[in-house]
Amino acid sequence: MNFAYSENQQMIAQMVKDFGRKHIQPHMMEWDENQIFPIGLFEKMGELGLMGILVPQEYGGAGLSYPEYVTALTEISSIDGSIGLSMAAHNSLCTNHILTFGNEHQKQKYLPGLASGKQIGAWALTEPNTGSDAMRMKTTAIKEGNNWILNGNKQWITHGKSANIMVVLVRTGDLLDSKGITAFIVERGNPGLKAGKKENKLGMRASETTEVIFEDCKVSDENILGEVGEGFIQAMKILDGGRISIASLGLGIAKGAYQAALKYAKEREQFGKPISKFQGIAFKLADMATKIQAGELLTYLAADLKQKGLNCTRQSAEAKYFTSEAAVEISTDAVQIFGGYGYTKDYPAEKYYRDSKLCTIGEGTSEIQKIVIAREILQ
Repeated sequence: MNFAYSENQQMIAQMVKDFGRKHIQPHMMEWDENQIFPIGLFEKMGELGLMGILVPQEYGGAGLSYPEYVTALTEISSIDGSIGLSMAAHNSLCTNHILTFGNEHQKQKYLPGLASGKQIGAWALTEPNTGSDAMRMKTTAIKEGNNWILNGNKQWITHGKSANIMVVLVRTGDLLDSKGITAFIVERGNPGLKAGKKENKLGMRASETTEVIFEDCKVSDENILGEVGEGFIQAMKILDGGRISIASLGLGIAKGAYQAALKYAKEREQFGKPISKFQGIAFKLADMATKIQAGELLTYLAADLKQKGLNCTRQSAEAKYFTSEAAVEISTDAVQIFGGYGYTKDYPAEKYYRDSKLCTIGEGTSEIQKIVIAREILQ
């Protein structure tokens, strides 16, 4: 295996770094403090191909590979996890669901706008009482002629208020029936689609998270993704890619926290020498670097399998589990290395610390990843 970045990955990484310095870093603390979702930024990202990385060029996307997607998402997340989270939800959930399971008409209609960043995508699975237990969802779709009437609530939906296009999973059959769930495309402007409460979050505050409400939301047969009853199976496949996204997100946050701590440890002096010279600090940095290296290998392995069309359920769960936990550990150590300064908003450590925790929760908790991994190895 070749573990080195390809020339294309090197170009992507540098492009994202340059973009982040110019368009993200000067504003990210203001966005964080005020929970501003910077919609205009994503159109700029779309111009670089970052909002349709996996979308073929025939539909207006960049037509790049999963490993290249991991590179771009990791670099964005090393600057600001909030922007990385929104980029991940848009690309790997909403856009990728339409790309993977949509018919030609749906791809032609929706993918170009999503890939350009002029339209924002959302993906709605979770409900107030059904997080990991998705088959108990209460949001339903009832058939009426050539339309379906959706009713219910979704929660913790990234871009639930601002998205132009939403892929929503609802129950069209019996409770607990894995063939009783269907995926629909719902467009902003539908009178039955409403945004509820916007969450006031610990971290990832520039990435919008809201409740979504469906009240007699009429959706045409044309907006069904795949076949009626395929939604749960589709969602499980989409989540394999989603876990690679969160692994990349966690990896980026870990890298950002580590790089900030390393720089500070070399500059900060105590007792007449840089604190990096003290074994207590040096060992922390060694642990951080090792965890990042391991996380990279796990994440790129999963991405490689996904790109080749091979089963990656176990590998994506392992990558997501390991890197998300490592991001929390590394950002915690970064705060400790910064000392008192790490507890203030004048230095970057505290934001990495706050942002990192979401990685262990979103798109399947660490505990759910262990269930997935155990099920795979015990088959």
